[in-house]
Amino acid sequence: MSLRSFFKIKFISHYVTVFKKDGLKGILKEGGWKVLFYFFMFYLIRDTILYIVIPYFFVKGVLPK
Repeated sequence: MSLRSFFKIKFISHYVTVFKKDGLKGILKEGGWKVLFYFFMFYLIRDTILYIVIPYFFVKGVLPK
């Protein structure tokens, strides 16, 4: 078992193959709007952590009161 296959998620790899074969229309047909909602929420949460939460804690901890 390689490290790369350890992090591979079957749910995502299925939709990656659908996207490569049929594009965005194929994903909408196969998984519906639920897949796009999960994709949007993943990036919303990730970007909130990267661009708001981490800088907030960095500035709060580094700057004196």
